Amino acid sequence: MLIAEVTGTVVATRKHESLTGSKLLLIRPLHGGRRGETLVAVDAVGAGRGELVLVVAGSAARLGLGVSQAPVDLTIVGIIDQVEGDIKGLPR
Repeated sequence: MLIAEVTGTVVATRKHESLTGSKLLLIRPLHGGRRGETLVAVDAVGAGRGELVLVVAGSAARLGLGVSQAPVDLTIVGIIDQVEGDIKGLPR
């Protein structure tokens, strides 16, 4: 699981049929090997710009979306209210 910040949205009028109705968001991971990269994730929880979110990758991303055959690498599965503890790179 990654902690990331939502930085924007992606609009794709043509996409794989399993993604019809899905919201695509730009995220920036705040820790780990992908820290600072801009990535695209499918939103499963109604997140918005500026929010900290929990993101799952790989097969967990498809499960989080509820579509096992969707061509998805990253899915937002939670909106973070509070973090207790020190995570390098995480804003306080």
